[in-house]
Amino acid sequence: MPLIPEEPQIHESAQGPRATPASGRTAPTPRPVPGPRPAAPSRPGRPGPPRPTAPAQRTPRDVAAPKPGASAPAAPASAPAKATPQIQLIPASAEGALDAAEEAVDLLLESGRAPGDVLVITTGEQHPWAAHELSFGEAAYWSQHDAADDVFYADAAVASRAAERPVVVVAVNGGSDSAAATALPLALTRAGALLIVCGDPQQINSVLGAGV
Repeated sequence: MPLIPEEPQIHESAQGPRATPASGRTAPTPRPVPGPRPAAPSRPGRPGPPRPTAPAQRTPRDVAAPKPGASAPAAPASAPAKATPQIQLIPASAEGALDAAEEAVDLLLESGRAPGDVLVITTGEQHPWAAHELSFGEAAYWSQHDAADDVFYADAAVASRAAERPVVVVAVNGGSDSAAATALPLALTRAGALLIVCGDPQQINSVLGAGV
């Protein structure tokens, strides 16, 4: 009697779709759940607007950078107010004012003042040094003033031409009242630190102010 092959037994666990895909077939990929997608991180070269960055500190192109050695025109600044010099009064008569001025100059030089720091103005008779130097001509006389290496003596009539010096000594040795009235305020503007006035205190105070 011929043998009948056994029918393959079908187990319950084998029913339905198999978990293991057949050879040569790809398992279906699970579909993502709908919903908002997370923002992708920015990558170099990724198209799209770049992230805002802090502005770099650069000179604008429309503002030219200053070149070495060239400076922009500075805004006009108000000149600082000139300090009022100290005023010293040496009482003397018109006849003795020039001698008092000479003594004051000697004391200044002995205290360490440079001769070029001192200007002496006379309201009456010229100082002998000025009269001697003027005999060689005004050019030679004023060239010594410009050199500023020695005491310079000037008459009140030409004192406005003299430059400022740290110390000015005025000898009120005569002359008209207008000469003293002109010389003293002028000497105050020429004195950088100290003004010494030798003469009549009453006359000096009336010109420069009481309490000098």
